[in-house]
Amino acid sequence: MNRIFPGALFILVDYLAAFLAYALFFSVRQKILGEPGSSVHTKQIVSSLLIGVFWVVLYWMGGLYQGVERRSRFREILNLAGISFIGTLIIFFALLLDDVGVKTYTQYYKTAASLLTIHFSIASIFRLALLAWIKYRITSGTLGFNTLIIGCGEKASELVNDLEREHRYLGLRIVGYLKIEDEPCQLTEQIKGLGNLGNLEDLLEENGIDDVIISLDAKDHHFLEEIISRLDSYAVNISITPDLYEILIGSVRVQHIFGAPLIEVRKRLVPVWIRVIKRFMDILISLFIILVGLPFFLLFGLITKVSSPGPVFFLQERIGYKGRPFRIIKFRSMIVEAEKNGPALSSKNDPRITNWGKFMRRTRIDEMPQFFNVLKGEMSLVGPRPERSFYITQIVQRAPYYRHLQKIRPGITSLGQVKLGYAENIDEMVERLKYDMLYLENISIGLDLRIMFFTVFIILQGRGK
Repeated sequence: MNRIFPGALFILVDYLAAFLAYALFFSVRQKILGEPGSSVHTKQIVSSLLIGVFWVVLYWMGGLYQGVERRSRFREILNLAGISFIGTLIIFFALLLDDVGVKTYTQYYKTAASLLTIHFSIASIFRLALLAWIKYRITSGTLGFNTLIIGCGEKASELVNDLEREHRYLGLRIVGYLKIEDEPCQLTEQIKGLGNLGNLEDLLEENGIDDVIISLDAKDHHFLEEIISRLDSYAVNISITPDLYEILIGSVRVQHIFGAPLIEVRKRLVPVWIRVIKRFMDILISLFIILVGLPFFLLFGLITKVSSPGPVFFLQERIGYKGRPFRIIKFRSMIVEAEKNGPALSSKNDPRITNWGKFMRRTRIDEMPQFFNVLKGEMSLVGPRPERSFYITQIVQRAPYYRHLQKIRPGITSLGQVKLGYAENIDEMVERLKYDMLYLENISIGLDLRIMFFTVFIILQGRGK
C-alpha cells in the first residue's frame, strides 16, 4: 500500500474544490449585494488560489489527511462539516467583515451562509467521489493493505474466519502469521507461518506491512505490552482482538461495522492542530526568553566560569523525538569529569555538584540554555524528560512502554518533573514515567500552560530538586 498516494490525491482534490467554491462564491456575492455582473478579475483568481491553500492547511491541521483510505463516508461528512464551519468563520472575520459592499446585517449573514454552503457542498462532492473510487479499488482487489497476524491459537483462528468473509470490503491482504513462541500450530493452509516474534521487525520491512492484528489467547497476554512497544516506532496500524470482558466494559472501538470487532491501538495521540500551536508557543516563548534574558545568560555564564574550573556549558547526548539522539545544553553545575567512572545520576548531597551548581539546580537556572534546544526543534517547553541511552535501556527492561514517550518532543519541564523533580535512580525514573504517560494521554495546550505555571512557581520557591 502506497501511503503517500491517497493523501497527495486528496490534497489536490481539496485544493481544486476550494478554488472552485470560492470562485463561485464571488458570483453569488454579487447577487446578494445587488452588484452588476462583471467579468472575472485577476484579483478574484488570485484570491481563490490563495484561499485554496488556506483550506488545505486547515484540513491538514484538522487531521483530514490521516488514514484517508480507511475513513467511512459518514464520518468524512461530519468532519468536513465541522472544519468547513470553522474555516468559514475565519474567512468571514478576516476578509468579509470589512467588505465595503455590505450595507446591512442581513447581507452579512447571507454572504457567510453562502460561503459555507457552497464550500461544504463542492468539497463534499469531490471528497465523496474520491472516497467512492478508493472503495471501488479496495473491493475490486486493486488496492489493499498488507496484513500480519500475530498469534495462531483459538482466537487467531476465529479472527481468520471473520476476515475471510469480509476481506474483500476491508482490503486486508494477509501476508502470514507469527507464532508467539516455537509452539507447533497452524492457522490455515492458505496462510503461511513466518516464524516467531524474533522475526517481527525484519518481516515488517521485508513485506511492507500496513496492518498488524494481534490475536492472543489468554495464556499469551503477557506478551502484549512487549509487542506493542516493538511496533510503536513503525508506521503500521495496530489492532487487537478483544476478550468478552473488554467488549462488556466498552473498550472496543469497531473499525468496520460488518468486520471483526477489534480494539484499535491509537498511534497519533496528538492532533495536528495541537502540534502546530505547541510548536508556535515553543518558538515564541523561547525567542522572548533568550532575547530578554540575554544579560542574565551572560551573568550566569560568567559566574559558572569563575566559581569552578571548566567550561561554562555542559553538553550531553540524550534521546529525543522518535528515538533520535541530540546534544542537550545546560549551564555546568558539576565539576569537570564528574562521570569519569561512568554514567551516574546526581543525588541531593552529591559532592560532584558545585556550590553555584546547587543554587542553579534549585532555581532551574542550569536549564536555561535548553531554550536553544527548543528553537532548534530538538525539545519542547513541555514534554517528557529526555534521558540517556544508558538509562533508557534499564528503564525499558522494567517498563517497555517507556518508548511511547518518544512520540513527542522531550521538554524542559514535564508533569513528572513538577511532581517528582530530578530522578536520582532508576526506581524514581520508572515512578516519574507514570506521570509522563498521563501527560501523553491527556496532552493539550491548557495542560501545557498549567505545567509551565507550576514550574515557575517551583522556581520562585527555590524547590528545584
